[in-house]
Amino acid sequence: MSENALRLGTRRSKLAMAQSGQVAEAVRRVTGRPVELVEITTYGDTSREHLAQIGGTGVFVTALRDALVRGEVDFAVHSLKDLPTAEPEDLVLAALPVREDPRDVLVARDELKFTDLPRGARIGTGSPRRMAQLNAYARAHGLDIETVPIRGNVDTRIRYVRDGELDAVVLAAAGLHRIGRIEEVTDFLSVDTVLPAPGQGALAIECAAQRADLIAALGELDDPFTRAAVTAERSLLAALEAGCSAPVGALADLLGDGQFVKEMRLRAVVGTTDGTRMVQLSTTGPVPQTHEGALALGSELAAEMLAQGAAGLMGERAH
Repeated sequence: MSENALRLGTRRSKLAMAQSGQVAEAVRRVTGRPVELVEITTYGDTSREHLAQIGGTGVFVTALRDALVRGEVDFAVHSLKDLPTAEPEDLVLAALPVREDPRDVLVARDELKFTDLPRGARIGTGSPRRMAQLNAYARAHGLDIETVPIRGNVDTRIRYVRDGELDAVVLAAAGLHRIGRIEEVTDFLSVDTVLPAPGQGALAIECAAQRADLIAALGELDDPFTRAAVTAERSLLAALEAGCSAPVGALADLLGDGQFVKEMRLRAVVGTTDGTRMVQLSTTGPVPQTHEGALALGSELAAEMLAQGAAGLMGERAH
């Protein structure tokens, strides 16, 4: 390893390597130190089971966190939506950079939009959250679709469409942006149709809690608005006691007139995967000025959802 280089722990997938490479470049700029990528294989990368079966929560991050704790890497980059909501005491989220587009997108055959899909269209997704909302929207608007559970990386998923096995797949806009394939999107799904996963589009830069110097340096990359928004979303997820494979969508966005941000709106949905039963609520208030304020925004909305029966719609409960 070159002298003084920082070691960045990353998953081996094309998407993980792309986003880690982008963070590495930003860290080089703020620290003046070289950054080397250390590739780590996680259980979620090697298991062929569906995420809901293997628990979802933490399957992509445990190996990275173990490497951090052992001092084999200096910091790690995660997709925030993969991170369990409970932060280990010996680790800290040093930076949450500016969030990429949080929306879900459709990659469909023949350039089709979601509402133009033929009757009986087969839509692939590995996410119960996406299934629940797509099926609910279809039911409400007289569309006839079938959601098909799939796994695999972006290439694998898009190939299902190119090979004619599926009519469309649903992916995260942020991931396609980061690997330079956003032009393959045929429809950007409005958050009014499908709320994203809590933290979707955001990256988390994590390091050991005792590395005060590194925490301060990485903190240069932190975006306070992103942090407030995703903290509220993840607080809601935690208060629902739901894992990251549960059918929970949440998005906190900032409301203002372009120059001044005035308020934060938090929207959330929980539903059965067939879309027949949904609990959807929102709350709007001042932009949280503290970590505790953002936590409260999420937990209060979660309490309202639980009062309306959200717990019974989630299937998997974290233990």
